[in-house]
Amino acid sequence: MITKKRLAAGALGLLAALACGLISPPAALADEPAKESPKVELVLDVSGSMRARDVDGMSRMAAAKQAFNEVLDAVPQEVQLGIRTLGATYPGKDRVVGCRDSQQLYPVGPVDRTEAKTAVATLRPTGWTPIGLALRGASKDLSGGNATRRIVLITDGEDSCGRPDPCDVARELAADGTHLVVDTLGLTLDRKVREQLSCIAEATGGTYTAVQHTDQLSTRIKQLVRRSADAPVETPAAVEGARACRAAPSLGAGLYTDREGFGERRWYQVQVKPGQELRAGVSVGADRAVDPNYGVLVRAVDAGGRELVRGQESGNGRTDVVSAGLRYPIAEKEDDEEARTICLEVTHSFSAPPSVKRSPGLPVELAIDLVDTDDRPMDAAAFGLGRGWVLLAVLTVTGLLAGLLWGWLARWRITIWRSN
Repeated sequence: MITKKRLAAGALGLLAALACGLISPPAALADEPAKESPKVELVLDVSGSMRARDVDGMSRMAAAKQAFNEVLDAVPQEVQLGIRTLGATYPGKDRVVGCRDSQQLYPVGPVDRTEAKTAVATLRPTGWTPIGLALRGASKDLSGGNATRRIVLITDGEDSCGRPDPCDVARELAADGTHLVVDTLGLTLDRKVREQLSCIAEATGGTYTAVQHTDQLSTRIKQLVRRSADAPVETPAAVEGARACRAAPSLGAGLYTDREGFGERRWYQVQVKPGQELRAGVSVGADRAVDPNYGVLVRAVDAGGRELVRGQESGNGRTDVVSAGLRYPIAEKEDDEEARTICLEVTHSFSAPPSVKRSPGLPVELAIDLVDTDDRPMDAAAFGLGRGWVLLAVLTVTGLLAGLLWGWLARWRITIWRSN
């Protein structure tokens, strides 16, 4: 029988062995590589329109500076932070020069708060708004290693240069497969600005936020910086799609890689619960010489084979990768908790000369996300309000009610006229 004295003696012996180095830690723990620090770059619009004084009685530039100082004081120690500007140095009217105006103000790395604040204090609203150029520059600033990467873009206007188009640049960054997220913050409620910033964010899996007050700006940037520290690095998992939906592998939220041959199609299953929105993105890489005309298609169908929604992209000319995506929400109903089986079909129309090898197939990366619809603002288009028959029904009912009201008012006026 094991006595208390023997247990105590055994514990003391174990502690002594550890202290003397006789017992080494498990090899897996000893050899485990240290986690890389997440990288974040704040991209600030310093164009002339930032002079406008409509943020809590101060200029947009002053509000941004104040928010940046608060953010720099709160940066987590493990985060590598950098700052890039756009429109900060050229005050002239030469479009070519103005659309090249983007520089890194503070390099990505451990933050020296005094140095970073001093750099921010020198900024003055100056020039153009080359957002696309700045996004490409920020991507290069964050390159290298396997750390999580995030760009936070703060601007009060849409891109004033046109080329490169910011939405196209965001799609390029998403197609690179480096899992770079771009979050956008707009200092104005202008519709065109909102549409462009939403496009940039959605292309990379980021968020768009409209900001009207300094405390909102500071709070939101802090949240995004902290989120980068909490986000794990996602390594794509290998998966093999099936030739039919019924035999397809069931996938959860995550990143997956596969190979798809010329003229082939692959199927995958996703379980989506009521109250969730399925977001799926597919990228097909051209890792060999292919013909100039190509396209990628991803379809979502229900268990009965009925198409729910599709996303597609095509092109002509040389390319390295083509991406397409879709979104499909399932409305939450009372006493309905059963998940729906959604089948995803992925196919491409790449072709190649006879001399090009056919095996293995072209690399495919599939990104799947399941978002609770209660966690994001209501998107009428995403829920079907702009999907043909629903919009027609709404307009029909509205017209009927308006007609009844108008008819009642007309009869009432006639009755009053006759009585007089």
